[in-house]
Amino acid sequence: MPPGRLTSMSPFGRVLVAMITPFDRHGEVDLDGVRLLAEHLVDRGGCDGLVVNGTTGEAPTTSDAEKAAVLRATVEAVGDRAQVLAGVGTNSTRHTVELARAAESAGAHGLLVVTPYYSKPTQEGLLAHFTSTVDATGLPALLYDIPGRTATAIETDTLLRLAEHPRIVGVKDCKVDLLASSRVIAESGLSYYSGNDELILPLRAVGGVGAISTVGHVVGNEIRAMLDAYDKGDNDEALRRHQALLPVFSAIMTREPGAVAVKAALGLLGLPAGPVRGPLVPATEPLVAEIRAVLGNLVPEE
Repeated sequence: MPPGRLTSMSPFGRVLVAMITPFDRHGEVDLDGVRLLAEHLVDRGGCDGLVVNGTTGEAPTTSDAEKAAVLRATVEAVGDRAQVLAGVGTNSTRHTVELARAAESAGAHGLLVVTPYYSKPTQEGLLAHFTSTVDATGLPALLYDIPGRTATAIETDTLLRLAEHPRIVGVKDCKVDLLASSRVIAESGLSYYSGNDELILPLRAVGGVGAISTVGHVVGNEIRAMLDAYDKGDNDEALRRHQALLPVFSAIMTREPGAVAVKAALGLLGLPAGPVRGPLVPATEPLVAEIRAVLGNLVPEE
Protein backbone atom coordinates (compact mmCIF):
# COMPACT_ATOMS: atom_id res chain seq x y z
CA MET A 1 0.00 0.00 0.00
CA PRO A 2 1.23 3.55 -0.65
CA PRO A 3 2.19 5.79 2.25
CA GLY A 4 -0.60 7.45 4.19
CA ARG A 5 -2.22 7.85 7.59
CA LEU A 6 -3.01 4.18 8.07
CA THR A 7 -3.41 2.02 11.13
CA SER A 8 -3.84 -1.70 11.59
CA MET A 9 -7.52 -1.06 12.38
CA SER A 10 -8.21 1.02 9.27
CA PRO A 11 -6.66 -0.65 6.23
CA PHE A 12 -7.50 2.24 3.90
CA GLY A 13 -7.37 5.17 6.31
CA ARG A 14 -10.25 6.79 8.17
CA VAL A 15 -11.79 9.40 5.86
CA LEU A 16 -12.51 8.23 2.34
CA VAL A 17 -14.77 9.87 -0.22
CA ALA A 18 -17.02 8.05 -2.66
CA MET A 19 -15.93 10.30 -5.51
CA ILE A 20 -18.21 11.62 -8.21
CA THR A 21 -17.22 11.19 -11.84
CA PRO A 22 -16.77 14.64 -13.40
CA PHE A 23 -18.36 15.03 -16.84
CA ASP A 24 -17.90 17.81 -19.35
CA ARG A 25 -20.82 19.87 -20.64
CA HIS A 26 -21.51 17.22 -23.27
CA GLY A 27 -21.80 14.49 -20.65
CA GLU A 28 -18.47 12.84 -21.46
CA VAL A 29 -16.00 11.80 -18.77
CA ASP A 30 -13.70 14.71 -17.92
CA LEU A 31 -10.36 13.07 -17.07
CA ASP A 32 -8.67 16.39 -16.34
CA GLY A 33 -11.51 17.09 -13.94
CA VAL A 34 -11.03 13.66 -12.35
CA ARG A 35 -7.38 14.47 -11.66
CA LEU A 36 -8.07 17.95 -10.34
CA LEU A 37 -10.86 16.80 -8.05
CA ALA A 38 -8.83 13.86 -6.74
CA GLU A 39 -5.91 16.18 -5.94
CA HIS A 40 -8.22 18.66 -4.20
CA LEU A 41 -9.86 16.00 -2.04
CA VAL A 42 -6.57 14.44 -0.96
CA ASP A 43 -4.33 17.49 -0.70
CA ARG A 44 -6.83 19.99 0.71
CA GLY A 45 -9.99 18.08 1.53
CA GLY A 46 -8.81 15.89 4.38
CA CYS A 47 -9.16 12.55 2.60
CA ASP A 48 -7.02 9.46 3.16
CA GLY A 49 -8.50 7.75 0.14
CA LEU A 50 -10.97 7.79 -2.69
CA VAL A 51 -13.47 5.24 -3.95
CA VAL A 52 -14.11 5.63 -7.67
CA ASN A 53 -16.76 4.02 -9.87
CA GLY A 54 -19.29 3.64 -7.10
CA THR A 55 -22.90 4.74 -6.88
CA THR A 56 -21.96 8.37 -6.29
CA GLY A 57 -19.59 8.01 -9.25
CA GLU A 58 -22.61 7.10 -11.41
CA ALA A 59 -21.09 3.70 -12.18
CA PRO A 60 -24.40 2.32 -13.52
CA THR A 61 -24.09 4.82 -16.40
CA THR A 62 -20.38 4.51 -17.27
CA SER A 63 -18.84 1.94 -19.59
CA ASP A 64 -16.13 -0.48 -18.54
CA ALA A 65 -13.62 1.52 -20.59
CA GLU A 66 -14.68 4.75 -18.86
CA LYS A 67 -14.36 3.09 -15.46
CA ALA A 68 -10.81 1.99 -16.25
CA ALA A 69 -9.89 5.47 -17.49
CA VAL A 70 -11.29 7.15 -14.36
CA LEU A 71 -9.41 4.75 -12.13
CA ARG A 72 -6.11 5.22 -13.98
CA ALA A 73 -6.46 9.00 -13.87
CA THR A 74 -7.15 8.91 -10.12
CA VAL A 75 -4.22 6.61 -9.39
CA GLU A 76 -1.92 8.80 -11.50
CA ALA A 77 -3.07 11.90 -9.63
CA VAL A 78 -2.97 10.75 -6.01
CA GLY A 79 -2.05 7.07 -5.84
CA ASP A 80 1.34 7.81 -4.30
CA ARG A 81 -0.22 9.49 -1.26
CA ALA A 82 -3.74 8.12 -0.88
CA GLN A 83 -5.61 4.86 -1.12
CA VAL A 84 -7.60 4.43 -4.32
CA LEU A 85 -10.35 1.81 -4.27
CA ALA A 86 -12.35 0.72 -7.28
CA GLY A 87 -16.03 -0.07 -7.17
CA VAL A 88 -16.39 -3.26 -9.18
CA GLY A 89 -19.69 -4.74 -8.03
CA THR A 90 -22.44 -5.67 -10.47
CA ASN A 91 -25.31 -8.15 -10.42
CA SER A 92 -23.25 -10.60 -12.50
CA THR A 93 -20.44 -12.55 -10.87
CA ARG A 94 -18.64 -12.98 -14.19
CA HIS A 95 -18.77 -9.26 -14.96
CA THR A 96 -17.71 -8.35 -11.43
CA VAL A 97 -14.68 -10.62 -11.72
CA GLU A 98 -13.76 -8.96 -15.04
CA LEU A 99 -14.00 -5.50 -13.46
CA ALA A 100 -11.94 -6.61 -10.46
CA ARG A 101 -9.15 -7.86 -12.70
CA ALA A 102 -9.28 -4.68 -14.78
CA ALA A 103 -9.10 -2.59 -11.59
CA GLU A 104 -6.01 -4.47 -10.44
CA SER A 105 -4.38 -3.89 -13.84
CA ALA A 106 -5.24 -0.17 -13.65
CA GLY A 107 -3.45 0.20 -10.32
CA ALA A 108 -6.24 0.10 -7.71
CA HIS A 109 -5.12 -0.44 -4.11
CA GLY A 110 -8.33 -2.22 -3.18
CA LEU A 111 -11.82 -3.20 -4.27
CA LEU A 112 -15.31 -2.25 -3.15
CA VAL A 113 -17.75 -5.04 -4.00
CA VAL A 114 -21.44 -4.34 -3.63
CA THR A 115 -24.08 -6.98 -2.99
CA PRO A 116 -25.54 -8.12 -6.33
CA TYR A 117 -28.71 -6.15 -6.91
CA TYR A 118 -32.06 -7.03 -8.47
CA SER A 119 -31.34 -10.78 -8.66
CA LYS A 120 -31.86 -11.23 -4.88
CA PRO A 121 -29.40 -14.12 -4.47
CA THR A 122 -29.42 -16.41 -1.43
CA GLN A 123 -26.78 -16.07 1.26
CA GLU A 124 -24.91 -18.99 -0.29
CA GLY A 125 -25.04 -17.11 -3.59
CA LEU A 126 -23.56 -14.05 -1.89
CA LEU A 127 -20.81 -16.15 -0.34
CA ALA A 128 -19.90 -17.60 -3.74
CA HIS A 129 -20.11 -14.21 -5.48
CA PHE A 130 -17.85 -12.37 -3.05
CA THR A 131 -15.38 -15.24 -2.77
CA SER A 132 -15.09 -15.62 -6.55
CA THR A 133 -14.52 -11.89 -6.97
CA VAL A 134 -11.86 -11.58 -4.29
CA ASP A 135 -10.11 -14.77 -5.40
CA ALA A 136 -9.73 -13.29 -8.90
CA THR A 137 -7.13 -10.71 -7.76
CA GLY A 138 -4.52 -10.17 -5.10
CA LEU A 139 -6.20 -7.00 -3.85
CA PRO A 140 -7.81 -6.46 -0.44
CA ALA A 141 -11.55 -5.85 -0.59
CA LEU A 142 -14.37 -4.16 1.24
CA LEU A 143 -17.86 -5.60 0.99
CA TYR A 144 -20.62 -3.06 0.40
CA ASP A 145 -23.73 -3.90 2.42
CA ILE A 146 -26.58 -1.64 1.31
CA PRO A 147 -29.87 -3.56 1.29
CA GLY A 148 -31.91 -0.41 0.72
CA ARG A 149 -30.55 -0.32 -2.84
CA THR A 150 -29.80 -3.98 -3.55
CA ALA A 151 -32.85 -5.56 -1.85
CA THR A 152 -30.56 -8.12 -0.20
CA ALA A 153 -28.68 -7.75 3.09
CA ILE A 154 -25.48 -9.61 3.85
CA GLU A 155 -26.60 -11.48 6.94
CA THR A 156 -24.44 -11.51 10.05
CA ASP A 157 -23.50 -15.18 9.78
CA THR A 158 -22.52 -14.67 6.13
CA LEU A 159 -20.31 -11.71 7.05
CA LEU A 160 -18.63 -13.78 9.76
CA ARG A 161 -17.92 -16.54 7.24
CA LEU A 162 -16.59 -14.06 4.69
CA ALA A 163 -14.35 -12.51 7.36
CA GLU A 164 -12.31 -15.71 7.28
CA HIS A 165 -11.06 -14.80 3.79
CA PRO A 166 -7.61 -13.20 4.14
CA ARG A 167 -8.30 -10.44 1.60
CA ILE A 168 -11.80 -9.49 2.73
CA VAL A 169 -10.72 -6.79 5.17
CA GLY A 170 -13.84 -4.76 5.87
CA VAL A 171 -17.33 -3.52 5.11
CA LYS A 172 -18.83 -0.31 3.81
CA ASP A 173 -21.86 -0.39 6.04
CA CYS A 174 -25.16 1.08 4.84
CA LYS A 175 -27.39 -1.47 6.54
CA VAL A 176 -28.46 1.04 9.23
CA ASP A 177 -28.51 -1.73 11.84
CA LEU A 178 -26.06 -0.89 14.61
CA LEU A 179 -26.83 -4.09 16.49
CA ALA A 180 -25.90 -6.28 13.52
CA SER A 181 -22.85 -4.16 12.73
CA SER A 182 -21.74 -4.22 16.37
CA ARG A 183 -21.90 -7.99 16.45
CA VAL A 184 -19.79 -8.41 13.32
CA ILE A 185 -17.25 -5.88 14.61
CA ALA A 186 -17.09 -7.73 17.92
CA GLU A 187 -16.79 -11.22 16.45
CA SER A 188 -14.56 -10.62 13.42
CA GLY A 189 -11.51 -8.71 12.33
CA LEU A 190 -13.46 -6.72 9.72
CA SER A 191 -12.96 -2.96 9.58
CA TYR A 192 -16.29 -1.14 9.39
CA TYR A 193 -16.63 2.09 7.41
CA SER A 194 -19.86 4.04 7.65
CA GLY A 195 -21.46 4.66 4.28
CA ASN A 196 -24.19 6.74 5.93
CA ASP A 197 -22.77 10.15 6.79
CA GLU A 198 -25.13 10.71 9.70
CA LEU A 199 -23.91 7.47 11.30
CA ILE A 200 -20.15 8.09 11.10
CA LEU A 201 -19.87 9.05 14.76
CA PRO A 202 -22.34 6.44 16.11
CA LEU A 203 -20.57 3.66 14.17
CA ARG A 204 -17.18 4.86 15.42
CA ALA A 205 -18.53 4.63 18.96
CA VAL A 206 -19.28 0.90 18.54
CA GLY A 207 -16.00 0.05 16.86
CA GLY A 208 -16.15 1.40 13.32
CA VAL A 209 -12.93 2.76 11.86
CA GLY A 210 -14.10 5.64 9.67
CA ALA A 211 -16.22 6.63 6.72
CA ILE A 212 -16.66 6.27 3.01
CA SER A 213 -18.47 9.55 2.70
CA THR A 214 -20.50 11.44 0.14
CA VAL A 215 -20.57 14.78 1.97
CA GLY A 216 -16.81 14.44 2.43
CA HIS A 217 -16.51 16.07 -0.99
CA VAL A 218 -17.16 19.38 0.77
CA VAL A 219 -16.60 18.75 4.51
CA GLY A 220 -13.88 16.10 4.63
CA ASN A 221 -11.75 18.15 7.01
CA GLU A 222 -14.71 18.60 9.34
CA ILE A 223 -15.38 14.85 9.38
CA ARG A 224 -11.73 14.23 10.20
CA ALA A 225 -11.87 16.78 13.04
CA MET A 226 -14.97 15.06 14.45
CA LEU A 227 -13.24 11.68 14.45
CA ASP A 228 -10.06 13.21 15.89
CA ALA A 229 -12.05 14.67 18.77
CA TYR A 230 -13.68 11.34 19.52
CA ASP A 231 -10.39 9.47 19.34
CA LYS A 232 -8.84 11.94 21.80
CA GLY A 233 -11.67 11.24 24.25
CA ASP A 234 -13.37 14.61 23.79
CA ASN A 235 -16.88 13.28 23.31
CA ASP A 236 -18.52 16.67 23.80
CA GLU A 237 -16.47 18.19 20.99
CA ALA A 238 -17.15 15.20 18.72
CA LEU A 239 -20.88 15.58 19.38
CA ARG A 240 -20.73 19.31 18.75
CA ARG A 241 -19.05 18.73 15.41
CA HIS A 242 -21.53 15.98 14.48
CA GLN A 243 -24.44 18.27 15.22
CA ALA A 244 -22.86 21.12 13.25
CA LEU A 245 -22.70 18.82 10.23
CA LEU A 246 -26.36 17.78 10.39
CA PRO A 247 -27.59 20.50 7.98
CA VAL A 248 -25.01 19.40 5.41
CA PHE A 249 -25.98 15.75 5.83
CA SER A 250 -29.63 16.67 5.42
CA ALA A 251 -29.20 18.86 2.34
CA ILE A 252 -26.93 16.51 0.42
CA MET A 253 -28.23 13.11 1.47
CA THR A 254 -32.00 13.37 1.96
CA ARG A 255 -33.47 15.62 -0.75
CA GLU A 256 -32.24 14.20 -4.05
CA PRO A 257 -29.71 11.47 -5.03
CA GLY A 258 -26.28 12.02 -3.52
CA ALA A 259 -24.50 12.35 -6.87
CA VAL A 260 -26.95 15.07 -7.91
CA ALA A 261 -26.54 17.06 -4.71
CA VAL A 262 -22.75 16.70 -4.56
CA LYS A 263 -22.32 17.81 -8.16
CA ALA A 264 -24.43 20.86 -7.37
CA ALA A 265 -22.29 21.57 -4.31
CA LEU A 266 -19.03 21.18 -6.20
CA GLY A 267 -20.34 23.45 -8.94
CA LEU A 268 -21.04 26.14 -6.35
CA LEU A 269 -17.48 25.78 -5.10
CA GLY A 270 -15.97 26.01 -8.58
CA LEU A 271 -14.66 22.42 -8.51
CA PRO A 272 -14.91 19.84 -11.32
CA ALA A 273 -18.31 18.16 -11.47
CA GLY A 274 -20.42 18.82 -14.56
CA PRO A 275 -23.85 17.37 -15.27
CA VAL A 276 -25.28 14.02 -14.21
CA ARG A 277 -26.21 11.28 -16.65
CA GLY A 278 -29.75 10.00 -17.05
CA PRO A 279 -31.81 8.70 -15.41
CA LEU A 280 -30.55 11.29 -12.92
CA VAL A 281 -31.51 14.90 -13.57
CA PRO A 282 -29.93 18.15 -12.35
CA ALA A 283 -30.55 19.46 -8.86
CA THR A 284 -33.64 21.58 -8.42
CA GLU A 285 -33.25 25.27 -7.67
CA PRO A 286 -34.58 24.86 -4.10
CA LEU A 287 -31.93 22.21 -3.43
CA VAL A 288 -29.17 24.38 -4.90
CA ALA A 289 -30.31 27.25 -2.68
CA GLU A 290 -30.33 25.01 0.40
CA ILE A 291 -26.84 23.70 -0.36
CA ARG A 292 -25.57 27.24 -0.90
CA ALA A 293 -26.99 28.22 2.48
CA VAL A 294 -25.54 25.30 4.45
CA LEU A 295 -22.11 25.67 2.87
CA GLY A 296 -22.12 29.33 3.86
CA ASN A 297 -18.72 30.96 3.58
CA LEU A 298 -17.31 28.12 1.49
CA VAL A 299 -19.25 29.35 -1.57
CA PRO A 300 -17.62 32.35 -3.29
CA GLU A 301 -19.78 35.40 -3.83
CA GLU A 302 -21.18 35.82 -7.32
